[in-house]
Amino acid sequence: MLDQPRHPTPEAPSTDPFALAKSMSGLHFIGGRYVAARSGKTFPVVNPATGEQVGTAAEGDAADVDAAVQDAARAQKGWAKTPARKRGAMVYACAALLRTHQDELGRLIALETGKALRTESRVEAGVVADIFEFFGGLGGELKGETVPFAPDVLSVTIREPLGVVGAIIPWNVPMLLMALKIAPALVAGNTVVVKSAEEAPLAVLRICELLNRILPAGCFNMLSGQGPECGAPLVAHPLVKKVTFTGSVETGKIVARAAAEKLIPVTLELGGKSPMIVFQDCDFEKTVAGALTSMRFTRQGQSCTAASRIYVERPIFDRFVTEMKTRVDAMVMGDPLDEKTDIGTIISQGQFDKVQGFIEEGRATPGATTLECSAMPTDPALKKGLFLRPVIFTGLDATSRLVREEIFGPVTVVQPFDDAEAVLAEANDSEYGLAASLWTNNLKVGLDLAHRLEAGLVQINQNLVVQANLSYGGVKSSGLGKEASLEAMLEHFTHKKTIMVNMG
Repeated sequence: MLDQPRHPTPEAPSTDPFALAKSMSGLHFIGGRYVAARSGKTFPVVNPATGEQVGTAAEGDAADVDAAVQDAARAQKGWAKTPARKRGAMVYACAALLRTHQDELGRLIALETGKALRTESRVEAGVVADIFEFFGGLGGELKGETVPFAPDVLSVTIREPLGVVGAIIPWNVPMLLMALKIAPALVAGNTVVVKSAEEAPLAVLRICELLNRILPAGCFNMLSGQGPECGAPLVAHPLVKKVTFTGSVETGKIVARAAAEKLIPVTLELGGKSPMIVFQDCDFEKTVAGALTSMRFTRQGQSCTAASRIYVERPIFDRFVTEMKTRVDAMVMGDPLDEKTDIGTIISQGQFDKVQGFIEEGRATPGATTLECSAMPTDPALKKGLFLRPVIFTGLDATSRLVREEIFGPVTVVQPFDDAEAVLAEANDSEYGLAASLWTNNLKVGLDLAHRLEAGLVQINQNLVVQANLSYGGVKSSGLGKEASLEAMLEHFTHKKTIMVNMG
């Protein structure tokens, strides 16, 4: 049975992420209330900066999934009947509430992911509010069409919600990626069940509780648990009519196969190996700064759009690498909750070991140069933290695993080039196609290459993270479908129905 309603979290924004983490420990959020897992099982939530357990998460299974989906299905009937602009107004109100909790959410996500508060976590919380604000204003855009069929036949189309949406999110920017899924789904008239990442279940759980102060009970539900025991039953549940997933290519293929068995739509965002191409006529200072941003060093490189392949025209190659290292060296690694920290930690021991393995392989490659940057924190309290110095490699060729595979850590490979056509071919020689950037003051060259780069998002002289109102999604193994735009809401969270009236 479900526990009795539990609301152990503070009403007002909290400045103590440790206390907040404990208050949410061991709980899902289903049907407008906190509930424990039916099995009673939990798993630890660890602060990667210290190695200490800061809380627990409910370990969900098929029974928890069924309870959440059944609740969402009941709520969806009434939510779909709510006028679209009223749904949008409620989602817009969620944005305002999230803004009042921005610092709280930033501190909580810094605690559980190891991302620095000032450079990453607080920023992410602000972007989440912006996404809800953007989609909240789109309720009036759920429009149909009139179709010229015959003079005596009125033919129109309308947009209808799909039903219950199952969303599975990763750990690197869990609040932002969750917002990209649930905000458009809710405005379109769907209800949502989210399965959080095992490594980062708490901040998104707090968001769920906050939004349930505004949304009708059951519209937004949150589960935590392992992929096979919790994520797989969510995808397979017969009442789930749409799945949206962000994660690895391997898991994305499993999700796609399961969705195909039910013949339901699926949106997949599966990672990347994003190239950054730098021409000698670029604005040098701006471009070096852009390389640091593009590589997402302040997120420890744990980003699908990280510029982990940087191609620099040969005349400025040595100068570029030297200046890039100098600037990364100036970044401070330390306690993610310290305002002075630029770079935090890797998310987990498993991810740390994986990234370290890539670094050791690159270091052992004949002809490669390994440039370790920044400095490890000296605070004894952080000695067990998963801190890893950023690394810039040169001298690796195109066959290296570090050039071809997604590392998801603070590691980039910088290579010289002499010819635009050759570097274009090298940039496109990848199974991924999520994002790319070009840095040149010759816009004719930049636009020509932008059209021919095999990526879903190409930027010239900038490399911003995903932004509301800009269509985002990859090609090739980087996934299926788009997020962050009006197009995403209409095409991925509604279906079009045709209605014909014979007036003859």
